[in-house]
Amino acid sequence: MKLKLPLLLFISLIFLSCDMDTKTSKEVFIKGQIANPSSKYVVISKNNTTIDTLQLDSSNRFEGTLKNIEAGLYVFRHPPENQIIYLEPGDSSFVWLNTLEFDESLNFSGRGSEKSNFLTDLYLLNQQDNDLVLSYYKSDPSEFAQKTDSIKANRKQKLIDLEEKFEISQDFYKIANASINYEYYDLRERYAFLIRKYNPSLADKIPSDFHAYREDVSFNNEALEDSYVYLNFIDDFLRTKSLENCAEKKSKDKNCTNLNSFENIRFRIELVDSLIQNKNIKNTFLDRLASQGIIYSQKEENVELILNLLKKMNYSGNMQNGITQMARIQSDFLPGNSLGDKIYINTKKDTVKLKSFTRKPMVTYRWMSSSPSHYKWQQDIIKNLQFKYPEVAFIGINLDMGDSDKWLEVIKNNSFDPKLHFQATRIRVDENLLKNYLNKLIFMDSKGNIKRGDLQLNTPDLESKILEFISQQ
Repeated sequence: MKLKLPLLLFISLIFLSCDMDTKTSKEVFIKGQIANPSSKYVVISKNNTTIDTLQLDSSNRFEGTLKNIEAGLYVFRHPPENQIIYLEPGDSSFVWLNTLEFDESLNFSGRGSEKSNFLTDLYLLNQQDNDLVLSYYKSDPSEFAQKTDSIKANRKQKLIDLEEKFEISQDFYKIANASINYEYYDLRERYAFLIRKYNPSLADKIPSDFHAYREDVSFNNEALEDSYVYLNFIDDFLRTKSLENCAEKKSKDKNCTNLNSFENIRFRIELVDSLIQNKNIKNTFLDRLASQGIIYSQKEENVELILNLLKKMNYSGNMQNGITQMARIQSDFLPGNSLGDKIYINTKKDTVKLKSFTRKPMVTYRWMSSSPSHYKWQQDIIKNLQFKYPEVAFIGINLDMGDSDKWLEVIKNNSFDPKLHFQATRIRVDENLLKNYLNKLIFMDSKGNIKRGDLQLNTPDLESKILEFISQQ
């Protein structure tokens, strides 16, 4: 929940003297306090470039002066969480948050605070839209169109109210207005994707003007490079277009809806190359799609094709070395290979071979203690699958290499079955890349021979794939 008013006023009074000295040059004063910190610092960045790193003191407070600030969106990061903020020269931003409810508690006061608070409120409203799309994707397209029109009108009114109450700049108004528009576009892209994937009978009912906005969108908006709404829209647009393209060419191909299929990923990579010229935005999606394409490749030639695509595009993103590493290790995870002799650590801290884990066929998944929301989400699914399919051993592989104590603490505190959890010993990949593997499942027989590795825990027809896997053992 949002910070209580008396506490907010108390914090503002503590920092009031700093606001009196706010620089009128290209500087922004920023100060704050974090309850239940998850790391010892905060980072302010823009367009993937760090502006400043501010350390927390013994009272979990931080402060600093950001120099040479241009008006625009920035990212406020307290690992592993982050949120976008808006800064202009002369702002004095006082931040308070509780990591137990990061986005809900994040609050700004001081000169210019209304801008960042408005963006945070938009984010929270946008999160509610996730449930809305899931509840509406079985509805008629015309009904959903009316709902999105209503949402956009409501957001626009909030922006008008903000403009009337505060003296906000036209630069901020343009960015906030664009954010509202792209949220609207994204809702429609997500809806179109869902009905094409799960309720294709409705696809023919989509009005001809449902995607009329596509003629006006920009895929190279530098001012929105850090906007989650803008990037989400591009991501969902690429997904929807991949389904539309596949349906046109292979109308009866069920593989059209598999976002991890090589053809789907290759189409999206080529679409990124044709649509996006902005280097930062382009590399954001090439990084993601190339990594995904390699990790879920089922053939060596597909890995090579992705590498050749990137080379043809003169790719120079942050993941350049990482993608090369992942391509190298993917050969170990292709169907037909064996991981049976691979060494892991069990909960007694003994080293054991994978083929000694169980006599049952296996499905392995990966997790890290630094991503609690993710591993808790995983476990909810895994417990259900283990109950439904006791003939399969669902094995958790922890990737906190060299930190067995933390791993064991999570297992104990969350009552995970210790017989089904192991820790990786050595992985030939940069540790910063490991989060790319957290959704990957590997299906193996009891001896560790790989049967398939192109599925995720959130694959819609996962259970049918598990049944298919069981029938082949």
